[in-house]
Amino acid sequence: MLPIPNEIAIAIGPLQVRWYSLMILLGILVGQWVSSRLARERRENTDHVVGILVLAVPLGLIGARLYHVVSAWNFYAQYPELIPAIWRGGIGIYGGIAGALVAFVIYCRWQKLSLLRWMDIAAPGLLIGQAIGRWGNYFNQELYGPPTDLPWGIPIDKAHRLPGYESESYKLFHPLFLYESLFNVVGFFILMWVNRRFGKKLANGDMALLYMVWYPLGRFWLEGLRLDSWMIFGIATAQWVSGLVMLTAVILLLYRKRPKQTEAVAVTAEGQTVAAPTSGADAKPDGEPKT
Repeated sequence: MLPIPNEIAIAIGPLQVRWYSLMILLGILVGQWVSSRLARERRENTDHVVGILVLAVPLGLIGARLYHVVSAWNFYAQYPELIPAIWRGGIGIYGGIAGALVAFVIYCRWQKLSLLRWMDIAAPGLLIGQAIGRWGNYFNQELYGPPTDLPWGIPIDKAHRLPGYESESYKLFHPLFLYESLFNVVGFFILMWVNRRFGKKLANGDMALLYMVWYPLGRFWLEGLRLDSWMIFGIATAQWVSGLVMLTAVILLLYRKRPKQTEAVAVTAEGQTVAAPTSGADAKPDGEPKT
């Protein structure tokens, strides 16, 4: 369905603009637009969206690149000059999220903003931004899975194939970038629906926790299909991280939404309000407290 792409979008003499960079930029711009709308709905200053991005984008890219370099250190130890070449592809999303989170903490403390509230505002925009940015992997011919005969498989040229898959018998490969992109689009609409339907009932941080459940869920599944995962004890590192983040978020959500115990009260003849037992030996059959 998809042809082998050209990595270069625009070439003017020695100047080259790659599709990878354009997809990331487009994802950032769309994410900013979504977050600005949510900030406006919550009567927050939309200038803070730009302020956070100015700090989050560079820190996020640095974190994402460091994660990738560490995961492929055997390669970069031989070619250290390629470490800063982020335009060639190769970023780890969890490193990017960690870098962006550091930016959120710094900015919110500086501007005296609620960290959890602004993380909620950012969550849907982050998901749709990731969905768009993942298409950069298509143009770089990376983030693909094992060979497949499915009609939506993508061709990968020999220069971008992993060792062991150079044979001409392999025609198409699973487009993992597409799977993650679609999963993130679905998550974006779920978060937006939750915001519309339950917005007034949500506590600060709930939307961010939902993001921390949804995205790791999809990433955990997709990492099992990757051919080049960074492994620890035979399990992909991203699966370890995904499982830990998702479990933590679920526990926090359940704890925050646990039923609150309400204490019954009674008014005495003198007009004082006192706790009224509602069960056990201290209560009469009709529910009135003993005198």
